[in-house]
Amino acid sequence: MWNKILSIKATISYLVFIIVVNTTYIYFPYMTIAHAPFSTGDLLVGAIYIFRDFAQREIKHYVILAMILGVVISYCFADKSMAIASVCAFAVAETIDWVIFTFTGKPLSQRLLLSSAISAPADSFVFLAIYGPLNIAGILVLTSSKVLGVLLVWYVWRKRQSVVVAPTLCASPSLSS
Repeated sequence: MWNKILSIKATISYLVFIIVVNTTYIYFPYMTIAHAPFSTGDLLVGAIYIFRDFAQREIKHYVILAMILGVVISYCFADKSMAIASVCAFAVAETIDWVIFTFTGKPLSQRLLLSSAISAPADSFVFLAIYGPLNIAGILVLTSSKVLGVLLVWYVWRKRQSVVVAPTLCASPSLSS
């Protein structure tokens, strides 16, 4: 049983992170920046995009089921008007991520950044269009915070990849001879 759970650890992390982010939206106070609601959860949202990409690597197109579960969980945890805005924004952004991840054929590190660069502004636009107020400054603030979250998680992941790959390369007979 533990082997099956460990085989989908990215998917479980993805769903847990959705709960963490939505809990942040509920229990942490909002600030208003550029006439837009801003939460510390906005910094965390960017990481969800990357966790979803890892979950898709794990469970392929079944990630759509995880996305649907994430939407249901999001709706259950938030204030209903915010939940509707959040769920719609989440669904749009995650669908964009899924399409880019599935069809571009680019290396993973590029897909992670490309999908986030497109889905973060779309997420911000949809959220503000529904929850409001929709304005350029608000879109820029929310998008910037999400992209910052993506870049932080991406940077940590890339650093971790180089640490894991480096010892393997050094031990390679072709490099040591």
